[in-house]
Amino acid sequence: MQLLMRLIITLTFVAPLLSCTAPERTPPPDMVLVQEGEFTMGSDKVDTEGLQQRYGLVKPLYVDEHPQQRVRLNSFFIDRYEVSNEQYKEFTRATKYQEPFEWSQNGYNLAAERLEKSDIDALRWIASDYFKLDVDTRRLDKAALLDLMTQKRQFRDRLPVAGVMWADADAYCRWKHKRLPSEAEWEKAARGKDGNEFPWGNTWNPDAINSGDNTQWEDGIAPVGTYPNSKSPYGVYDMAGNVWEWVADDYQPYPGNPAPNAEFGTGKKVLRGGGGGIGHYAISQFFRSAARQSNDPRATGADVGFRCAQDIR
Repeated sequence: MQLLMRLIITLTFVAPLLSCTAPERTPPPDMVLVQEGEFTMGSDKVDTEGLQQRYGLVKPLYVDEHPQQRVRLNSFFIDRYEVSNEQYKEFTRATKYQEPFEWSQNGYNLAAERLEKSDIDALRWIASDYFKLDVDTRRLDKAALLDLMTQKRQFRDRLPVAGVMWADADAYCRWKHKRLPSEAEWEKAARGKDGNEFPWGNTWNPDAINSGDNTQWEDGIAPVGTYPNSKSPYGVYDMAGNVWEWVADDYQPYPGNPAPNAEFGTGKKVLRGGGGGIGHYAISQFFRSAARQSNDPRATGADVGFRCAQDIR
């Protein structure tokens, strides 16, 4: 009886302490939990088919992914979707941060209030030259033009933001009290614990993603989350295709990779995932979850965006 009473008293005092120190595991809205543990990162693939020459690529395939390794990470949260235009616009409006240049070219930066105050001739010019509406604007009245431009703006709201530099992506994530994911975090979220070749598995399926062959999308970019079959084992969308994604890391060799590469250590940042603006046909190697690309952090691209990660506190 005394032993039982001691056990009850011990649990009474210890249980609250355990509950207080346990980390929060409920993801914030539109984020997913990637649990602590090991995963397969990189690859040992070799271009035995001469694909570099066949595709006319400057950079050798696979070499910067060597060697394949098991990596252990702490738990973290990562955005379920790529950051959208609407989310990034909220950031620019709240902080007076510079907008992507393309917004000034396609009318996305024009406030609805300004459009409503414009006369019919100005609206027809804006609809034609900026919004690129595929209609005869001369036949539409003000109400019809405003309705079409609203529809266009609402569609663009759901597109992933693009045309941002690495520092822009970093600034947005910090504003949201998040951060850019590391390369390792991004790859684990894409591949899962078992090291899938692609987020959905090990067999290439161009229909699962926006690969650039999907001609129905204006400028080659689809609204975030359009392709449910692209989901990774953790439920993260568009980690292959749609837009390339900035991550936190400098472009460096993995430990144990002796291959010379003039781009290593030059201050370039890593891009992951493959974009929808690649060209006339999709090269599956660019959409593999282990594939690495790099770019000057000051550069922008029409199919380069990002998503955020967050520590579990």
